[in-house]
Amino acid sequence: MKRFHIHIAVDNLQQNIDFYKVMFQAEPHVVHDDYAKWMLDDPRINFAISSRGRQTGLDHLGFQVDSDQELEGVQQVLAGAALPVIEQKQAACCYAESDKYWSVDPQGIAWEVFHSLSTIPMFGKDAALPTDPQAGSCCSPSSGSSCG
Repeated sequence: MKRFHIHIAVDNLQQNIDFYKVMFQAEPHVVHDDYAKWMLDDPRINFAISSRGRQTGLDHLGFQVDSDQELEGVQQVLAGAALPVIEQKQAACCYAESDKYWSVDPQGIAWEVFHSLSTIPMFGKDAALPTDPQAGSCCSPSSGSSCG
């Protein structure tokens, strides 16, 4: 089953944690000095915020899946639709190691589909991927810190 994923870059992590605790009526499941994540069931969403010196606002959207099979199924859908797709295996980002695929929509919004494999003790960093949808590849801005 897929879980919708939203990652927002924020300028003040604690203010945003306080806001989203009220909004979601839940404590975050993961908190670090530069990152927080809620794994909600209603709505079924992986909602992450980070304060890593990025432009504030929407960072990327995506889907978290529960298995490698489901991840490969989504990748096949993206490839079948002739969308640009970049593969990252065992990517270390957002305090997790994940296998993932990135794409980008016509507006240049990065989309990530990922299967988390394990937690790690550092934020990590995705590979730098271009955001130009005409470039035939995609996703996280050139600073390369977008993640799940």
